[in-house]
Amino acid sequence: MKAVFLCAGKGTRMRPISFSVPKHLIPIANKELLRYNVEKIIDAGITEIGLVVSPEMASLYKETLGSSKWGASIDYIPQEDPKGLAHAVACAEKYVDGEDFFVYLGDNLLESDLKSMIENFQRTNVAASILLAAVDDPERFGVVELDGQHIARLVEKPDNPPTNLAIVGAYAFTSEIFSAIEKIDPSDRGELEITDAIQTLIDLDNPVTYSQISGWWLDVGRPSDAITANRILLDELSEEIAGKLHQVELTTKKKIQIEQTVEATDSKIIGPVSIADGVHIQNSTIGPYVSVGEGSEIKQSHLKESIIMSEVNLEKVNLTQSIVGSGSEILLHKQKCRLLAGNQTKLGK
Repeated sequence: MKAVFLCAGKGTRMRPISFSVPKHLIPIANKELLRYNVEKIIDAGITEIGLVVSPEMASLYKETLGSSKWGASIDYIPQEDPKGLAHAVACAEKYVDGEDFFVYLGDNLLESDLKSMIENFQRTNVAASILLAAVDDPERFGVVELDGQHIARLVEKPDNPPTNLAIVGAYAFTSEIFSAIEKIDPSDRGELEITDAIQTLIDLDNPVTYSQISGWWLDVGRPSDAITANRILLDELSEEIAGKLHQVELTTKKKIQIEQTVEATDSKIIGPVSIADGVHIQNSTIGPYVSVGEGSEIKQSHLKESIIMSEVNLEKVNLTQSIVGSGSEILLHKQKCRLLAGNQTKLGK
C-alpha cells in the first residue's frame, strides 16, 4: 500500500511565510509539519509516499526532501492545473498503479495515529474508508450520514447536519475511486470535489466505511493555525536539557528541550520551549510556547508563543504570536509586537 499526500495548494492563507517555504515544510515545535504525518504513515506500515505538488514548488520540496526522508521513499507527482482534491487524487493514478492507497491532506495534524484506520480498511472489502471527527459545529464542515458501519451520504456544510461527524481529510481508497472521479462534474466553485467522487462510489453500491479519531485535530492553513499547533505540540514535550547554560533560569523544566550545542547566558527560559542545536541566547527571555530553529542567535529579546526558524538573528525585539522565517535578521527596539516574516527578511539597523 502506498500513501499520497496532497501538497499542491499555493498556501495563500499562509503568506508571507509561504512565499519562500511550502507551508507543509514550516517547522512546528522544531519539526516540519509534513514530517509528523509521514511518521504516522510509517508507524502504520507504509513507507512509499507520493507528494502531489505544484510545479512552482516542486524544486523546493525536492531540495529539502530528496528521494527519501524520515524513513520513507518519496516520489513527486505534479498537479499542473489544480482543479480540486479529486483532481489531485486523479493525478496519482499512475503512481499507485492499481494498488490500494491512502490519501492525506498534507496540512492536517492529528493527535491520534492512523494505524487502526488503515488496518480496518485492509481487512474489509470496501471501496473506501474515511476518517471522521466529532465536532461541536458540524455545519462548518463536510459531514456524513451513517447507515450502520457504512456511510450513506456526504453533505457539505449542511444547515441541519445529520450527524456531528466531520470529514477530517484522510482517506483510504481502492482504484475504484479513479472511475468515480471520471464521472463527476466540477462543483459550483469550479473544482472536482473528493466528496462528490466518494458519493458516486456510494451511489454505485460500492461500500464506504469510516474510522473515528480521538483527540485533537488541526487544519494548519494560516499563520495563527501554525502558532496554535506549535503551542499544542510543545505542550507534549518531555524534559531534555543539555547545552551550555550560564546564569540561566529555567521555569517549567518538565516541558523544556534544549539541544547539546545550545549556548545561553544571563537569560530566562520558560517552558514549554524547544531550542535546536547551534542556538546562541544572551540576555533574553524565551517562552512560554516558543520553538527556536538551528543556528539562530537571540540577544536582548523577549519571545513568547512564536516560531523562530533556522539561522535567524534577533536583537532587541519583543515578539509574541510571531513567525520568523529562516535566515531573517530582525534588529528592532520596539514595544511588544506580532510579526510574520518570510525567509531572509531584514528589518532594523
